[in-house]
Amino acid sequence: MNSRKPTFTGLPSKEQILDFIKSAEGEAGKREIGKHFRLKGQEKIALKALLKDMAEEGLIDGRKSAYHRMGGVPKVTVLRIVEIDEGEPVAVPESWNPDEGSAPPRLRVIEKKKQAALRKGDRILARTEEAGRGWVAHPMKKLPDAEGAMLGVVEIDASGQAWLAPVDKKVRNSVKISDRGEADKGQLVLAEPTGRGRNASVKVIEVLGDPLAPRSYSLIAIHKFGIPHTFPQEVLDEAGLAAKLPLSEDRREDLRHLPIVAIDPADARDHDDAIWAESDGEGGFRAVVAIADVSFYVRPGSKLDREARKRGNSVYFPDRVVPMLPEVLSADVCSLKEGADRAAMACHLTIDKTGIVTDWRFTRALVRIDRVIAYEDAQAEVDAGNASGPVEALWACWKLLNAAREARDPLDLDLPERRVQLDEKGRITEIAVRERLDAHRVVEDFMIAANVAAAKALESKAQPIVYRIHEPPTREKLIAMREYFDSIGKNLALGQVITPGLFNRMMKDIADPAEKALVMEAVLRTQTQAYYGPNNAGHFGLALGSYAHFTSPIRRYSDLLVHRALVDGYGLEQPAPKGQIPDHSGLSDRDREALEKITDAISQTERRAMEAERDTIDRYVAAWLSARVGEVFKTRITGVQKFGFFATIADLGGDGLVPISTLGREYFHYDEAARALVGETTGTRYSVGDLLELRLGETNPLTGALKFELPEGGGTQRVEPRGKRPEKRPFRDAKGKQNAAKQNAGKRDVGKRGRPANIRHQGRGKKK
Repeated sequence: MNSRKPTFTGLPSKEQILDFIKSAEGEAGKREIGKHFRLKGQEKIALKALLKDMAEEGLIDGRKSAYHRMGGVPKVTVLRIVEIDEGEPVAVPESWNPDEGSAPPRLRVIEKKKQAALRKGDRILARTEEAGRGWVAHPMKKLPDAEGAMLGVVEIDASGQAWLAPVDKKVRNSVKISDRGEADKGQLVLAEPTGRGRNASVKVIEVLGDPLAPRSYSLIAIHKFGIPHTFPQEVLDEAGLAAKLPLSEDRREDLRHLPIVAIDPADARDHDDAIWAESDGEGGFRAVVAIADVSFYVRPGSKLDREARKRGNSVYFPDRVVPMLPEVLSADVCSLKEGADRAAMACHLTIDKTGIVTDWRFTRALVRIDRVIAYEDAQAEVDAGNASGPVEALWACWKLLNAAREARDPLDLDLPERRVQLDEKGRITEIAVRERLDAHRVVEDFMIAANVAAAKALESKAQPIVYRIHEPPTREKLIAMREYFDSIGKNLALGQVITPGLFNRMMKDIADPAEKALVMEAVLRTQTQAYYGPNNAGHFGLALGSYAHFTSPIRRYSDLLVHRALVDGYGLEQPAPKGQIPDHSGLSDRDREALEKITDAISQTERRAMEAERDTIDRYVAAWLSARVGEVFKTRITGVQKFGFFATIADLGGDGLVPISTLGREYFHYDEAARALVGETTGTRYSVGDLLELRLGETNPLTGALKFELPEGGGTQRVEPRGKRPEKRPFRDAKGKQNAAKQNAGKRDVGKRGRPANIRHQGRGKKK
């Protein structure tokens, strides 16, 4: 409340009441208004009538205890996120009673850095205030997702009642459908909640189709994570204009004579990097890393730029890509296609005979790609001794870069990537771990060299930089790791300097695969999550002091910002024709002033993409394995909790739960420090990293959940120590009915252990 005492007496005017409501720091109810204006007796009765008149005039509205100006919102209220605009959540009041058709106000949500990123559909309790011409909201807490929009499959019980069966493995129970609209049994739908308490249910607001049809698994993830997947027409129109921008040969370095090659996955949808190298005659090399000149086409302040910043990055699924840029740019004009003239940002590197990059410069160039080669084909040429010309020179140069990399000793974690192969109809033909070839390492090391050069070049030019940051492990995580090592008979001294090489030596000295997996899992758990930011903190995983992402501007907004800074730093501006798109292609004032906010936003969209991609792969794996239920697989334990342990099928992936209730009649203690379940009587132990054979008991392609069991079976009820009783929670089947036979063993109770995000974004990351 305002601390200054009012100087007036008697009933306040409508304007004074409105001013007080606007400036009040807490609730502005009838009692607070009366107290502020020192009203007594009959004046309070008159105030009640005055407030009623103001409400009827449309000046204020409110419920019971709090008033606010009409068109505003309560000081504290429940909001729903309806959009992520340029990385900033936009919300509307969950409960809104429009007067004469007025639309609910849209509030900009100011997120706290340490809070989990909000997504479309999330509900929050927030404190609100007017700021400038609009409203802003400060989240107080996130409310349960179950109250928000839900994805699910329509199921109908024997009585004809419709239920929404969830497709999220974290959601356990089905929900009653009060209005299924035109949705039929078995269809994937989007629904929103209606009613409260015992009358709570959902109504279908959108029918998405067959949940098991090709392309549905990625569609589920797109809706679940709120990923923008359609471009507004105005953005498509502007992309068409940008695609027609003429390339000024006299203002670009002409590199079309160089036999530059692009080495990519065989199924690549775009080609945003290509490389060339030749010997300098003194044991070293000259090299060029040519990157699509996206900043020439996507300019600050344009509708294209606004949409790209909102998306933050492209999202890659087995059956589709959700691009950051419209296809006319991402898959055509910007893509470095074989035999076509293309605009590029060229990084010229000088590499000495020890593999150290001693000099660099950046130009805007014209390139003509000599060859586009699949990784496997390039590797086959080298292995067969048939590599010549550009490919042979690239491999020779890479051997120097690789030697320098080994001397630097970056973190070396074996993190296999699952590859889902589909036929022309979108059906799964194979799921396997993607083979790691030297060809991948060749391209990766050239990209790392260019990324480092970009960061150091911008530092020397005193330009703003979007760093790719991976901070060292926190002391808390290192202490937890030391305690875990103590439990398995290993030692980790925290008095020494913690470097990636320290972890590498720990893993290298272990011969036993199971033990090595244990240590690798422990090392992985200590790692922090990589992010983008304008303040350099180094890249621990790569053992680099300065690192930026420069090499993938078609699919990462971070790289586009780095390109713009290079345009300014090296004086590479190329104006666009008047009246088509914005003239400037370097950093805008907004880019410079809001760089921290922008990098926070694109770090969040990157995490969203990783979760969506992983979520989709899990569904494909579950679908692939659904025909193999009952088979026994070689697995490795990847996580242990008090309710059971998680295991992953070797050479395939797919996390599944082994519930503790299926381990027999023996009681198992949960050793949190050692991350193990230990049998009380026999000492039988299940620990992270253990290799064992398990039978696949259940699969659920809709949620991506698997459930394993011991091959020999075992009891279904464990014996509890005297004085303890097992925790019991009702399992509800698809009809919402309690099912005692499935107590604590339902397939929708299968969760997935948490693990740190992949920190290996070393230049190109995942590329399709």
